[in-house]
Amino acid sequence: MPRRPRTTVPARSSGRPSGRPSARRTWPWLLVLLVGLAGGLGAPVVLDARAAAQHPVTAADLAAGRTALEQLPVKGRAPRTGYSREAFGQRWEDVDRNGCDTRNDILRRDLVDVELKPGTQDCVVLRGTLLDPYTGTTIAFERGERSSEVQIDHVVALADAWQKGAQGWSDDKRAAFANDPANLLAVDGSANQRKGAGDAATWLPPSSGYRCAYALRQTVVKAAYGLWVTQAEHTALTRAIDRCVVVE
Repeated sequence: MPRRPRTTVPARSSGRPSGRPSARRTWPWLLVLLVGLAGGLGAPVVLDARAAAQHPVTAADLAAGRTALEQLPVKGRAPRTGYSREAFGQRWEDVDRNGCDTRNDILRRDLVDVELKPGTQDCVVLRGTLLDPYTGTTIAFERGERSSEVQIDHVVALADAWQKGAQGWSDDKRAAFANDPANLLAVDGSANQRKGAGDAATWLPPSSGYRCAYALRQTVVKAAYGLWVTQAEHTALTRAIDRCVVVE
């Protein structure tokens, strides 16, 4: 399987218990996740400064994000012909061979107060609490009938990626993309369903304070994987990044 592109994207706090190596350490191809990407291109405009301050970015981070955005090709969306989830490989593979599937790796990374199932080598998450970045709400996760209240979102949706370059990739690269934690977040299930396969032009997180970090994450992931954006998407990403709160 080819090495994943090196990406630098917003971080999430982790409530994983000690004992099992963190997903961040067991994925050698993943860089330390940052809060954003940056640039000293003038003071950003903030609609909701208090909310945005919960997800601040540095000036250097923002400059890097703006550079990545400038480098993204802008062109029309390709047809969705031939797309299927299966084109991106098996759902939640153990691509890093750490003995745990990607879904549980992300749950351990993004939830706090995590309780793990005994006998699973610290893999399967039974319970935890999600501080949801998309809605700003707190969600109690419990494995079982209500597990869907917390879902793992592809920040750059697979169908969106398919229409903007991924249909020309190898099977291995698509599987790597689908399981890359740089492009995955544990989020509110209903918000994830409303997003669907939308890009930044059609959907942004309801929590305005997270839109900067979300736009930066989409931008660097697309740039790292060589995807393109539509003009409307480029405009939406630019607007969100312009409203980032910068930490001095």
